[in-house]
Amino acid sequence: MRPSPHGSEPLAYDDLRDWIKALEKAGELKRISEEVSPELEITEITDRVSKIGAKTGTKGSGAPANYAPGGPALLFENIKGHPGHKVFINQFGSERRMAMALGVNRLDEIAERIKGLMNMKPPTGGFLDKLKMLPQLGALTAAFPKTLSAKEARCKEVILRENFDLNQFPILKCWPHDGGRFITLPCVHTRDPRNGKRNIGMYRMQVYDGQTTGMHWQRQKVAAEHYREALRNAAAGASDADPLTARVAAMAESAGGAVSIPDGPIGGLPQVAMGNLKGSRLEVAVAIGTDPATTFAAIVPAPPEVEEFMIAGFLRGKSVEIVKCETVDLEVPAHAEIVLEGYVELGELRPEGPFGDHTGFYTLTDTYPVFHLTCITHRRDPIYAATIVGKPPMEDAWMGKAVERIFLPAMKLTIPEIVDINLPVEGVFHNLMLVSIRKSYPGQARKVMNAIWSLGQAMFTKCIIVVDEDCDVQDIGEVTLRVTNNIDPERDIQFTLGPIDSLDHSSRLPNYGSKMGIDATRKWKAEGFDRPWPAMIEMDRATKVRIDELWEKLGL
Repeated sequence: MRPSPHGSEPLAYDDLRDWIKALEKAGELKRISEEVSPELEITEITDRVSKIGAKTGTKGSGAPANYAPGGPALLFENIKGHPGHKVFINQFGSERRMAMALGVNRLDEIAERIKGLMNMKPPTGGFLDKLKMLPQLGALTAAFPKTLSAKEARCKEVILRENFDLNQFPILKCWPHDGGRFITLPCVHTRDPRNGKRNIGMYRMQVYDGQTTGMHWQRQKVAAEHYREALRNAAAGASDADPLTARVAAMAESAGGAVSIPDGPIGGLPQVAMGNLKGSRLEVAVAIGTDPATTFAAIVPAPPEVEEFMIAGFLRGKSVEIVKCETVDLEVPAHAEIVLEGYVELGELRPEGPFGDHTGFYTLTDTYPVFHLTCITHRRDPIYAATIVGKPPMEDAWMGKAVERIFLPAMKLTIPEIVDINLPVEGVFHNLMLVSIRKSYPGQARKVMNAIWSLGQAMFTKCIIVVDEDCDVQDIGEVTLRVTNNIDPERDIQFTLGPIDSLDHSSRLPNYGSKMGIDATRKWKAEGFDRPWPAMIEMDRATKVRIDELWEKLGL
């Protein structure tokens, strides 16, 4: 999207190629004509570029310093072993490009649009009052996707129902100890077996061969729940006893679909034989290289009830054009560069990983569902869109900060005392959250911690630090000063147990461990603090004004 010159709705990019043209025109794209390998070399180049302007503590990246932090987007046009193919990467890797992708000058503009929708009230005045609502109503109308015919969809310029091979695409091996090559920027489409609602998520896919990949559905993600619901339904359908008991047993014995179970009655009970589930499938479609708003929507932690097509339409200010797949009952962005169609078979798991992840560490090998391809469609001369993750800051840092700013209004709707939040990049977003609140009653900081741990993907937050509203959580130095001075560790730190991100290698068990909350707010007598609380040091206003007037004369 291009920012509108008059502050109205953004002008949507038609597709990935339109986005690339806009980046090049804005001086935000660098074309690379030198031959490079998709194995490690593209990662090393992109990593150096993405760390331009960062205080990494390393001895220089070797990358030019004449770029803004995050460096430019990169279009590799000469890929070793893949003549004629191109790789597009780091498209969201700067503050400016992240704003450009969403058609705004600053990300808080999106938050303001969302806040406006949430605060929308029925018109109470006359005709002019109703006219004022038209922009908001237009944004809602644009949110609904528009279905095109196959002839209109550019993603179907080439259709391969047989003799297809994933290896034709320049899929990256990112880090030396990765378990193989991984598709890293896929928009993975599934449908909820309970109500048919569509979901788009982003989950890495390890390429096993030309027709199969892993599907890294972390246990608490929406597509993983679609998989589990299909597993529950199959278990209930195969049961010769109470179907509800079969659903419960299937989850307990498979650890939520994460563990393979031998054929035969599970748990020694005749509820359902897992072997009977073989052949049951969940359909999946994967779009690679969509317009930027649709790609971004795939990482948004929205409620399962809200379809990502609608989120993308709202962000774009224009409906996402979609088309029906060839071999599965799903819709995908009509102008995606590449579409992979297929299915996962229930109960089939395969080792996946290791993978150099956004935590800065390798995610270790674990078992995940297997994606079987049934068809590949793509544009002529498709552009392969990818990303890399690793030690921050990298491209995903800018995407994460965008999510932080955009969804703050929704967070405030649930927890109204929140003033601001900061997810420091070095905390890889799920390890540390800084929160400022308007404290109104004793124990409120702890109430906020528990509320955050109950909010969707925020449940993974390992450490939450709560400060008063007069502390700027975007100023890490100020937060550090408050925390180290304002807490009595025994009194103000609390621990709790619950779900942990699958990527956390330190928890006592996979997906389950402890979390920490720190109450760094000023303590009240009502909270049992009877000592005097000192004022923070600050110069009086009159002296500040006097020195402001003198400053230029001081020659400093």
